Amino acid sequence: MRNDSVETREKLLKKANALPFCPGVYIMKDRSGKVIYVGKSKRLKMRVSQYFQNSEKNVKTAKMVSSVFDFEYILCKTEMEALTLENTLIKQYTPRYNINLKDSKSYPYIKITAGEYPKIVVTRSRKNDKGQYFGPYSGMGVALAVTGALNRIFGLPDCKRSFPKDIGKDRPCIYYQMKRCCGVCNGKISQEEYGKLVKFAGEVLKGNTAKVRRTLEADMLENSENERYEAAARCRDAINALSALSEKQHVVGAPDLDEDVIGFYSDELCSVITALYIRNGALTDRDEFCFGADEIAEKSDVAAFICRHYQTREYIPKSVCLSFDAGEDAELIKTFLSERAERKIEVTTPIRGERKKLCDIADENAREAGKRFCAETAKTDEAILKLAEMLSLETFPERIEAYDISNFGAEHLTAGMIVCEGGKFKKKDYRLFKIKGVIGTDDYLSMSEAIERRFSHLGDGGGSFAAYPDLILLDGGKGHVSTVKAKLAEMGIDVPVFGMVKDDYHKTRALTTESEEINIAREQRVFVMIYRIQEEVHRFTVSKMEGAKRSTLKHSTLEKINGIGAAKAKVLLAAFGGIGAVKTATEDEIARVKGISAADARAVYRYFHEKDKE
Repeated sequence: MRNDSVETREKLLKKANALPFCPGVYIMKDRSGKVIYVGKSKRLKMRVSQYFQNSEKNVKTAKMVSSVFDFEYILCKTEMEALTLENTLIKQYTPRYNINLKDSKSYPYIKITAGEYPKIVVTRSRKNDKGQYFGPYSGMGVALAVTGALNRIFGLPDCKRSFPKDIGKDRPCIYYQMKRCCGVCNGKISQEEYGKLVKFAGEVLKGNTAKVRRTLEADMLENSENERYEAAARCRDAINALSALSEKQHVVGAPDLDEDVIGFYSDELCSVITALYIRNGALTDRDEFCFGADEIAEKSDVAAFICRHYQTREYIPKSVCLSFDAGEDAELIKTFLSERAERKIEVTTPIRGERKKLCDIADENAREAGKRFCAETAKTDEAILKLAEMLSLETFPERIEAYDISNFGAEHLTAGMIVCEGGKFKKKDYRLFKIKGVIGTDDYLSMSEAIERRFSHLGDGGGSFAAYPDLILLDGGKGHVSTVKAKLAEMGIDVPVFGMVKDDYHKTRALTTESEEINIAREQRVFVMIYRIQEEVHRFTVSKMEGAKRSTLKHSTLEKINGIGAAKAKVLLAAFGGIGAVKTATEDEIARVKGISAADARAVYRYFHEKDKE
């Protein structure tokens, strides 16, 4: 009798050979019907049949093919249509073997706002307004670091005050006293002088640091000659700070070079795509995307990934350099990026010269990132394997779910669920349960309700709740474990459950079953991992509960006032920015809020001020 896998492959090869020679998307599924890989091809029959032929394949592709039980396909009119559909399906199914963008958030920009006194802020959305936008940057941390540096260098305000409305209303804050702010709030700088500082910051963001430095040097000399020594000192300090900032931006090309360089590295353990962002000849930022041993990163997959990457970036430079030959996909990438940018984008793979050197740098960065990724993955896997050994688990706990209960008296009873997958927190799978069926503050019943609600969704077609955890950790002791195991048994679900026990100092001490504690302190890697999980689930649950508590307290205070309901309370809080500002506002200021009548304003004012007199 022949092996079932051989029969399956022959059946799939026969099905693939019947496909047409036209563009389309193919969807690989495992025995349970789950989508495990999505790909596109200009010639479906040729591409799909290659998977099931007895030809040599790399380890990752061979592993994927061995899991395929069936496939579907969708015919497309053009290769561009196939690429668009492939990206849509990958985003929809997040297949195990596809390389995916891990963070769905948009990339941050630095914005110089419009108005008489512009500010430098960080935003994730690029609107069609009068503000100046710079970026995008690879992460929020990078963007915040740049804005912080510019605010310090030029003494720009980093507070929530609005100018010119707030000029002279209050004393200068501590940043002015520390000489980190030019003092707009107390009129220490004219609007013209302030505008000049903002213009300097904008030039630095454009990459024209040398131009700003020359202007500052001229201003310093002029101020010194006219005995304005304090102003000269400010120029000197700004010049020194700019020099330090410039050292972080490595000049790698001509002053007009505006280009992204994409590097690539792959072996049997990992794959890495690196993007270097060059603006005005300086390397200003970079991205690294690391993928594990299961994720397939062939050249066609990398090309599709590049297109998905630029879907999240509103700015595309006039040139994109690839360190590898993308073959016929190069023209496809070029067309896709040009349509997205609404202008012509060049996509090239240089073979010599300065741009080839930049590609080599990108590849070297990818190789080094791969080494770090593999080293970190190995350490994490060792810790998880040791944990499995200590807990006598039958399977490797790839997906760990942790739960905690938090409350504010008998109100705001909340259960939080976090997910740790492959040793990393998967924040998009975090969930919060507002406990509804428990009277009082019974943690055991609250945990039981959260578990029941979470596992009632196992049969859902998709989403995080459809995933089956390998291990459940509870922030609690033997009683919590016993309660949850009983609930899971009632639902016919078999998942290992352990409690995370804390010592008298609220630090992780051990893991516990219903009957015994397992000391993890001697295994440092396991201890650190469990400690991080326990702290994260506690942080998530408490922060969400406290947010709900603050919102309720704010609204309930205003709603005690005659004539002020939930809608008007929300309007007042939005207008004044908080309950404190509402309390100190005059009756006229309250009455000016849209939706608040004169009678409402009088009632609000009297409520707070009459209370003060009591």
